[in-house]
Amino acid sequence: MTADSSLPNPRTAWLVAALLALLMLVNFLDKVVIGLVAVPMSAELGLTATEFGLIGGALHWFFAISAVVGGFMANRRPTRTLLLGMGLFWALIQLPMLFATSLWAIVACRVLLGIGEGPASPVATHALYKWFPNDRRNLPVALLHAGSAMGLLVAGAMIPWVSLHYGWRTNFIILALIGLVWCLLWWRLGQEGTLERLRASQLKADEPAIPYRRLLGDPSVLGNYLCHFAANWSLALTLTWVPSYLQVGLGIDPLQTGRIFVMFVVVTTPLSLLLAWFSQRLMRRGLPSRVARGVFVSICLILGGLLSASLMLPGLSTAARVTALTFSGGMALVMYSVGPAMLAEFTPAAQRGGILAMGNGIASLAGLAAPVVTGLLVQGAGSEHPAGYAQGFLVCGAVLVVAGLVGLATMNPQRTQQRLRESAAAGGQARAQTAS
Repeated sequence: MTADSSLPNPRTAWLVAALLALLMLVNFLDKVVIGLVAVPMSAELGLTATEFGLIGGALHWFFAISAVVGGFMANRRPTRTLLLGMGLFWALIQLPMLFATSLWAIVACRVLLGIGEGPASPVATHALYKWFPNDRRNLPVALLHAGSAMGLLVAGAMIPWVSLHYGWRTNFIILALIGLVWCLLWWRLGQEGTLERLRASQLKADEPAIPYRRLLGDPSVLGNYLCHFAANWSLALTLTWVPSYLQVGLGIDPLQTGRIFVMFVVVTTPLSLLLAWFSQRLMRRGLPSRVARGVFVSICLILGGLLSASLMLPGLSTAARVTALTFSGGMALVMYSVGPAMLAEFTPAAQRGGILAMGNGIASLAGLAAPVVTGLLVQGAGSEHPAGYAQGFLVCGAVLVVAGLVGLATMNPQRTQQRLRESAAAGGQARAQTAS
């Protein structure tokens, strides 16, 4: 226990944070593998760009529903048990890919994986918040999503090499084994957070529940959800189409594509961590969350959108295009650490898992749409022509800029907290008058 008796043991807290970061590494290995085996898989199975876009989006068909269900389960069940079950399911669902030979068999595998992975981010974030107080959450959540980025790094280094030497299907055996190793580690070392339990005795009364219609109708929540949607559009485009863009659109060989993907992660991971640290530093210096989180992340999305849209400019070198892609992705990633922290500021702990899950569910719709929309643009321009890819990045840029502008106008956690407090007080007075 620390000097502050309301805080859990920091060593245990950071151990759990590290294990959850490893979980997100596994999660993103599972997600990105399809993008990195796109060329050999499409060649073997004779898939068109539109059919591959369908496979890329299949992960998200029921992702939103499972995210919401899992989030509400996390409100009532130990996150340690939920995460162990999810990790085991992810590992086992990789194995049918060894034998899938048709479009719809692969789609079915990805749909089932999406059902299992839907609750991962909100449940892991909810688990992490049980260990860290509000003003110390940006960095642990940034570490969580750095695990996601590290998954991209490992994938970029490993998957093209494995595909070249042992065939693209071998990757799915390796992913299943990695998932099982994480399950063993979590079973031995993972623990349930103690922050709310330690502080419960210090509260005068239980934190009152807020009607979900009131939470979901608040501008800060709606703006947050839209910004999360935009960030996920960028991420889904990166995971599904960037490897093909590098290899087919820009004519880069498979191993060099993997190296560029590693470089992409080497830059975006510290960039997103630095941005999250800077936002947290602004908070600790006394700036309101409206500025330190809401304005800050909105500007990051706008800048990321402009960089993504710049790929439409003619005459850009390959190095310039890769640089724009890298910094656009890094700017969008900061939403994953700062966005949930804003929601947690005013959401009661007992409802936090559900609110985070609904945001993740809405964001997953971008994961469904972005691969399909981009696939249609690529096929319309000709799969060998880079113009279709550039049009996809332009659409992504527009989504990011619009979301960032909306975020600037709507995300104000202090205002939301005050509104909800006043609404709860008015409701309490009304109930007291009715009772009397």
